[in-house]
Amino acid sequence: MSTKRFDPESMSIDDLWSLHEKISQILSTRIASEKQELEKRLAVLNRGRHAIEGGESAGSPDAHDKVRRKYPRVFPKYRNPATPSETWSGRGKQPRWLVAAIKSGRKIDDFRIRDDANSKGRRQRA
Repeated sequence: MSTKRFDPESMSIDDLWSLHEKISQILSTRIASEKQELEKRLAVLNRGRHAIEGGESAGSPDAHDKVRRKYPRVFPKYRNPATPSETWSGRGKQPRWLVAAIKSGRKIDDFRIRDDANSKGRRQRA
């Protein structure tokens, strides 16, 4: 085994440039090979993901690109009598004003909006 050390300081400019070109060529070849291998692995993973999602075809939009369907507008069912602009549709988490009122002993029906036109949560056509 040789104990000869690599000393770039002692090399001529031509030798250094030649070494630089060889290293650049080797690096570009290895990077291209590594990139090709990673692209193959990514393609395999994408095929597996599409199979799990229900086998979408290649021309269909990605799962993140799907347009959400429009839901009908939900009208409020409860109103804060102290601040009439504060309303709640009855869906999701109860608002703070309603939680506080219920804790103080009032019933949720005390805040129900009583309107015959909106009794089922829908507006009637005129």
